[in-house]
Amino acid sequence: MSVLKKMPSRGPTPVGPPGRFSPKMSKERGIAWSIGMGVVVLLLLLGILTEYWGQEPDRFDVQKAAMEAAGVENVKELPLGYAYATAIIEVAQTLLHKPGGFLSNDMFPPGVFMDNMPGWEYGALTALRDGTSALRNHIARAQSQSKEDADLAKAEPMFYFDHKSWQLPSSESEYFKGVEAMEHYRERLAQRESQFYARADNLRQYLEILEKRLGSLSNRLSASAGDSRQLSPEQLQPVQMKTSWMMIDDVFFEARGYCWATIQILRAVEYDFRDILGNKTAMVSLQSIIHELEDGQAEFLSPVILNGGGFGLFANYSLTLANYIARANAATIDLRNLLQQG
Repeated sequence: MSVLKKMPSRGPTPVGPPGRFSPKMSKERGIAWSIGMGVVVLLLLLGILTEYWGQEPDRFDVQKAAMEAAGVENVKELPLGYAYATAIIEVAQTLLHKPGGFLSNDMFPPGVFMDNMPGWEYGALTALRDGTSALRNHIARAQSQSKEDADLAKAEPMFYFDHKSWQLPSSESEYFKGVEAMEHYRERLAQRESQFYARADNLRQYLEILEKRLGSLSNRLSASAGDSRQLSPEQLQPVQMKTSWMMIDDVFFEARGYCWATIQILRAVEYDFRDILGNKTAMVSLQSIIHELEDGQAEFLSPVILNGGGFGLFANYSLTLANYIARANAATIDLRNLLQQG
C-alpha cells in the first residue's frame, strides 16, 4: 500500500513575468529616474551659467571712474594722465571681475567649454597690452634716453603673461600684480611724482600700433567670406584667403573685445590729450574713430555668428564688423597724419 505524500501549498501561481513589480526593481527605477533628473537639472544650470558668463561687459565712463578714484568732483581737477591710467586699470579690473571672472584659463565647466568669451577676453587683453606698452615706452618718457618709470616697467610684463596659464602662477595672479603697479603709478601722478607727456609724437606712437591692429582685424574678419587677398611670396599673385568656419566666431569676438577696450583708452586720450588735439583740429578725427568702434559694439540678434555670403539670404556679422573697423582704421590714419604735419 503506497503512502501519498502531501505537498505543501504554495498559493496561487502569479500571472505574467516573475518579479516584474518587485520592490527591488521599483527602487532601482526610482534611483535611475532621480539620477536622470539630476543630470537634466545640472545641464540646465550649466546652460544658464554659460549664458550669464558669456555676456559682454558694458562700457564704463572713463572720466567718471577717474574722478571717483581721485576723489574729486570736477573733471578739471584730474592730474594729467590720470584718466589714461584709470582706463588701463578699469579694463584690467573688468577682465578679472566680470561675471565668471577670467575664463581663458578655466579648466572646469562651464568655462572650459566656452570659446566666445575667452576670445573676447584675448581681444581686450591685447588692447590693454598695447595701451600699457605705449604708456611705458613713449607717453611716460620725456625722450628716448629718459629713464623709464619703475611702476610701468613692472606692470607691462605682468599683462603680457600667458593668458591660458592655470597653474602657479595663474594668469589672474600676474594681472592683479599689473593692476597694483598701475594703481601705484596713478597715485604718484596725483602726487606729481610720476610723468605723463601728452605730446603729439607720443600719441602718434600709440596710433601707429592701433592702425596695425585695426587693419589686421579688418583683414581677418573679411577673410570669413573669402574676401581677403594677399600676395603669394612664390608667384607674387593675389591669393584668396578664407577663415575656417570653426574660427569665424573666435575672430569675431576677439575683434569685439579689442574694440571695447580701445574705446575706453581712446576716451581717456580724448581728455588727457585735449590740448594737442584741439590745437591741431584733430579732435573730430579722434571722435570719428571712437564712434565707428562704438557702432561695431551694437547687439546682435542671432545666437550664433552668421556668415552669409555676399548678397545671400543671411547676414554676415564678420563683414559688418570689418566695415566699422576699416572705417575706424582710416580715421586713425588721418589722425596720425594730422599730428605728424604739426
